[in-house]
Amino acid sequence: MRLAGTALLLFVLWLLMSGLYKPMILGFGAASVVLALIVTRRMDAVDGDRIDLRLKPLGFLQYLAWLMVEIAKANWAVTKVILSRELATRQHLFAVPYSQKTDLGQVIFANSITLTPGTISVETESEHFLVHAVNYHDDDIAALADMDARVTATEQGAAA
Repeated sequence: MRLAGTALLLFVLWLLMSGLYKPMILGFGAASVVLALIVTRRMDAVDGDRIDLRLKPLGFLQYLAWLMVEIAKANWAVTKVILSRELATRQHLFAVPYSQKTDLGQVIFANSITLTPGTISVETESEHFLVHAVNYHDDDIAALADMDARVTATEQGAAA
């Protein structure tokens, strides 16, 4: 059942992104979905590594909405830095602790940092991420701690 659901999801996603409904193209799409499922199944047989998707759906959607607003604010801040005459940047490399219990939560947090313009997750350590900021401010640590708490709240079993 899981395999059929994954195949259907992949095919619908492929269909929506291609926008072509000719029989030969639909056949290519179906063949690519089957090939992707075969490769995935063989990879699972070798390493047995699975992602545990324990997220609160509503909490995750709320987090995504909040993240979009934060990305827009960071875009505006980086645009102001780029367009200023003196280009006063204060680059800084610093450690950001994370509180997520699952690998997926840690990936979401690290990618959220990287998606926010002006910051990038450079390295993952056992209890923190190494982050580079183009224009560092003292309140960046507090803002990233807030982001960390929001990502942790999306995990099932985490305190809200």
